Amino acid sequence: MSTVQGYLLIVEDDPDILRLLETTLTFNGYRVFTARNGYEGLEAVQKERPALVVADIMMPKLDGFGLVNRLRINPETREIPVVFITATYVAPEDREFAENIGVASFIQKPIELEEFLATIRELLKQGAPIALEPLKDFEFYDGYRKRLEAKLDQKIAQIARDEILLASTLSDEDRHAIQASRGRAINEREEIKLLLEQIHQQLKKY
Repeated sequence: MSTVQGYLLIVEDDPDILRLLETTLTFNGYRVFTARNGYEGLEAVQKERPALVVADIMMPKLDGFGLVNRLRINPETREIPVVFITATYVAPEDREFAENIGVASFIQKPIELEEFLATIRELLKQGAPIALEPLKDFEFYDGYRKRLEAKLDQKIAQIARDEILLASTLSDEDRHAIQASRGRAINEREEIKLLLEQIHQQLKKY
């Protein structure tokens, strides 16, 4: 199957963003399948090769970095372009690591839909990229560990800031917003800790 004829796969655990992207792409004439985490995304890819994958980075079970690594180590899926969307991994080091593992484009949340559609059109027009050799296992896991540790530090700092704010005098609206922010940061902190445990287990092999 050529990449022009394939479908677009969206891998995103946030149901609102997933629905927005699916609706936007479908309205613009694309055939779209969806998945809620990296494992579901891999299952979809095995059933039918997509022309392009749009994936969030931070997802439960298997995140975007892990998904791309699995695609790249399989010669049959190595050429599938991947677009990352993220609100958390926005540092230059994050982009560099994403490019090193073969990510074609990097879009920051909140998503600007015209920019998003232009990126999709351009990547489909280019066709399949030159297949990149996947990183060696140690290189991948060590780079992944560094990105996760940096994000963990950021989430811990964010939680501490939110707790300081919650101890101050706030309007009900501001308190609700900060509590929601703190709750999301705590959930992300725990996801990152779990991923780090898994990565450390992999690195012990080396």
